[in-house]
Parts: sequence; structure tokens; C-alpha cells
Amino acid sequence: MINIILPVDFSEATDKLVEGAVKFAKETSGKIYLIHVAPSDIGFAIGDMGFQYFPEVEQNEIKQELLQLNTIEQRIIAQGIDCEHLLKQGVAGDIILEYAKDKRAGYIVMGSHGRSNMYDVFVGSLTKELTRRSPIPVLVIPIH
Repeated sequence: MINIILPVDFSEATDKLVEGAVKFAKETSGKIYLIHVAPSDIGFAIGDMGFQYFPEVEQNEIKQELLQLNTIEQRIIAQGIDCEHLLKQGVAGDIILEYAKDKRAGYIVMGSHGRSNMYDVFVGSLTKELTRRSPIPVLVIPIH
């Protein structure tokens, strides 16, 4: 069995990415390890008084993201694929690579979308970073 790391960001591309990862997992008898990395600064805001921290904002956001992860995990399991999920806060690239190493992953599945500069528009900045840094193969799924 191949362990597959599937980072998700809950963007509009997540459904297509999950669909591609499930197809890949079925073809390889793989298990999907779903991960979402939330930024460390979720509860911070800048206002007239400078930086302020609102723990209730962070707690609510984390709770919503966990619900979304659980929903995606249940969709994957319903398709006959073994799956578990994890939510962590921090630097996405570092956490994903650490998780992949811990789970002895055979692949990391990423999407080909991004939000800045022309290369990133087609590949995605996190995808670009992981393809450069990862000792584990990164399977890039086109998101259109």
C-alpha cells in the first residue's frame, strides 16, 4: 500500500484535487493522509491600536477547518479509500514535508493552481516549493 499525502486549502480547487487523489489512490491501493496547514496568525488583526490577538477568532476558524477536513475525509472513505486527517498550524511547506516523512509517504499530491506571478498561476507557489524541496515524488494534478 502506498501512503499519499494530500494537502488541502479549501479553495475552489479542493474538490478537483480530492477527486484526482482518490483516483490515484484507487489505482495504487493507496491510503490518503489529508492535511490542512493553517497559518499561525489566524487570530491576529492590525488596527488603530496596532497588532491585536483575538483567540475566539482563531478558535472558530480552526473549528470550521476541522469540520471541513472531516467532511472531505468522509467523502474519501465513502469511495472505498482509507483516509485520516490532520490540521496543524505553521509553515505549510515544512509541516507537509515533516508529515510526509512521518507517514513514510510514497507521494505528495498537489494541485497546479496558484495566486501570484505567471509561473505560480499555473503551478502554485506551495506546489513549486514542494517539488523543489521534497525527497518524495510530488504528483501534480492540473486544476482548471
